[in-house]
Amino acid sequence: MEHYDAVGRRKTAVARVRLVPGKGEIIVNGRPLLEYFKRETLKMIIEQPFEITNTKGKFDVYANITGGGLSGQAGALRLGISRALLQWNPELRPELRAAGFLTRDPREVERKKYGQPKARKRFQFSKR
Repeated sequence: MEHYDAVGRRKTAVARVRLVPGKGEIIVNGRPLLEYFKRETLKMIIEQPFEITNTKGKFDVYANITGGGLSGQAGALRLGISRALLQWNPELRPELRAAGFLTRDPREVERKKYGQPKARKRFQFSKR
């Protein structure tokens, strides 16, 4: 059985994606997409690579996602799906690249510093 595997990451989320020719169902951690990602915006983010490449309904997606929150996981899944689509058809690269779906978002949470309540926030300064 032919399938295409890829990994997508965003923030601290890691999505391991398997694309299998099918009828368009997306299974995340053993659950249907709408059961796992309840927000409509997250569902939209995940399906963007299929809409841009006109492959909606051609593949079943099986994904295992760990780490991060829901937004980071959705972004990781989108990158994983985009990379798997490239394995299937390398000619899709210009469309996916133009939409920005092949770029790994490098932004990570900045660490908290000592002597401060958060990464950049300072305790109130008192002159006297």
